[in-house]
This record gives sequence, structure tokens and C-alpha cells, in this order.
Amino acid sequence: ICVIAHVTAKTMPHEDVERRKGSAPNLHDPATRELSVVVPSYNEENRLPLMMDEALDYLEKRQKQDPSFTYEVIVVNDGSKDQTAKVAKEYCKKYGSDKVRVISLEKNRGKGGAVRTGVFSSRGKTILMADADGATKFADIEKVEEGLKNLQPWPEGMAISCGSRAHLEKDSIAKRSYFRTLLMYGFHFLVWFLCVKEIRDTQCGFKLLTRQAALQTFSNLHIERWAFDVELLYIAQRLKIPIAEVAVNWTEIEGSKLVPFWSWLQMGRDLLFIRLRYMTGAWKLEAKKCN
Repeated sequence: ICVIAHVTAKTMPHEDVERRKGSAPNLHDPATRELSVVVPSYNEENRLPLMMDEALDYLEKRQKQDPSFTYEVIVVNDGSKDQTAKVAKEYCKKYGSDKVRVISLEKNRGKGGAVRTGVFSSRGKTILMADADGATKFADIEKVEEGLKNLQPWPEGMAISCGSRAHLEKDSIAKRSYFRTLLMYGFHFLVWFLCVKEIRDTQCGFKLLTRQAALQTFSNLHIERWAFDVELLYIAQRLKIPIAEVAVNWTEIEGSKLVPFWSWLQMGRDLLFIRLRYMTGAWKLEAKKCN
């Protein structure tokens, strides 16, 4: 298994379109906004509007209260086959392209690949990953921001604050089938055993990173699908980036792209390969510097 993991490992991730010469903005450049919100979206024409309305309403009110607060929302259309891009571009027209941008990928790369693309094109001092389904109440960003502040002083400007649904686990189990509960516990065990021991909920899509932490982690990220969160936090632990886990409000929204058995199987394989590929040196961590 170690040999297979090593031989089939990809090299360092390819340069993203947003990082090519002459293209701006770029994660390697100094921040020009207080906050960037990256929203990966695949066939989300129905769920995206609710999330965007809530997020932009909150961000606009916050900016009115504090004119020094600047933001951008980056919707990454991950090769959608529906009208996701069209829906997102309506918000560009309404709020302006300086506040809302849409990046469209020709082919579906997976949630991790979409988030990575958006992060590399962000301008914020802090960068928030937020799911397009709006399952997490957007105002809870204040909770993860507080979690980030509580980690100060940040070593080399790096820190990560993760939204967490761990406090809701008992209620969610009561609503799940025994099979899905078994898969969930199996996945949690593999995450703990192979990669991340300090964070109870690695999969909540509400994560806030300082710009330097985003540069260091996403520059080294290889996994582009469901298990990318785990590799992200595994890299952060290896780089000794402080991580906070903060309870957030979360509601399950219909329309999940996660296929219970096959997605969990894929994630289990990815978890094993994450550990083996770093252990055997197929993947190595490289320090990056902002311009």
C-alpha cells in the first residue's frame, strides 16, 4: 500500500490560472481587503441565492457600521452544468465586481480544488471558506473571528479558526440511520488515527484563515475533493499553525452532493494516502513567502 501511495502520488499542485503571470489578484501579494469569502459552488443554482442574500446582507450592514471594513465574495463555479454561474453573476451586477467576483472552472475539480482556486485569487487579510448551501448561519463569522483573535499572538501571522458542529452530534445521530452513523464514526476514527487529533469536526465548511496561513496551507494542498479539509488541517498541524475550534449554528440543507457510501469510501482512501504520502516523502511541505 505504501508503494502504491508513493508511486501514484501527484507532485506539487499545478499553478492555478489566477497565479499565472499578469493575472491579478494573487494570494502572494499584500492584502487589500479586510475579508475574502470563498464560496465553492457546483450545481448550486437553487441553494446559492439564499446563502448569498444572507451573507451580503450581513457584510453590507457591517460595512455601514464600520466604513473601514472592506470585503469581497468570490464564487467559484466548479464546472456546474446548471445556471450557477448566471445566478452568481447577478450578484456581481447588483453589488459590483469589486465586491462580488465569479471564477468559472471549465471542468469540475472538486470542492477542494474550487476552494483552492478562490483562495489564490483572494485579497483579504483573512479568508473565510463558506459553503454555498448556507447551512451555517453567516453571522457566526463573528464567533470564528473571536476564535482567531484568541489565538494571538500568531506565529508568523498564521492562525486558523474552524467552525464546528461537534456540539450537535447527539441530535444528528438521532436523525440518521444506523448505517450512516456507523460510517460517520468510522470516518471520525480514521481522521483521528491517521491525520488530525485535535479537531473534532474537520468537515464543517466554515473556516477562517489568516492570509499567511492560507498561503502556507493551500500552497501545499494536494487533495481536491471531500477530504481536502483533513489535509489542510494536517498540513497546519505539521507547520505548527495554531487552530481554534468554535461551535457554530448549523442546519442540514437538502441537496447535498455527498453520496453516503461512495463519498465516505473515497474519503477513507484519501485519508490513508494523505498519511502515507507524507510519511514516505512523496509529498513534502514547502514554506512560501508573500511578496
